[in-house]
Amino acid sequence: MNTAALIGRAAWITAICVLSIFDSGCAVNRAAASSDPSTDWTSIKSLHVAQLQGEDGSTKKLIAEKFRSKGFLVTSDPEPAVQPDATVTYVDKWMWDLTMYLLELTIVVRDPKSNFPLAQGNSYHTSLTRKSPKEMVDEVVDNILKSRK
Repeated sequence: MNTAALIGRAAWITAICVLSIFDSGCAVNRAAASSDPSTDWTSIKSLHVAQLQGEDGSTKKLIAEKFRSKGFLVTSDPEPAVQPDATVTYVDKWMWDLTMYLLELTIVVRDPKSNFPLAQGNSYHTSLTRKSPKEMVDEVVDNILKSRK
């Protein structure tokens, strides 16, 4: 093989390696959930979704709607009138890539008296595998409820 062909082949292989490194970094996703085995889910009928400080309330509304669709009585006002069976907290992380998108969402179901985490779920989708906020909420809540014993 001549020198020009070897250089061309080396450049091609280098380009493929560089592209695969960049591509693998952009296409990451994960979704997981766990539940404390001692949690009595049959006693949890009502939930209160606490708004994340500084958040506009849109994620809170999606979480409340999803739990309602699963049969829970859900409040999301600043303070519940009656103590719920569990409190739901969340952290949403947004990222910019031509548009803003929800990169990561973590939802935690807590004991309202002790703040102990009864169950938690997380969804992480980078730009190439991004999902809408509603799809991320659906994924996390569904995985939390599947993790129940």
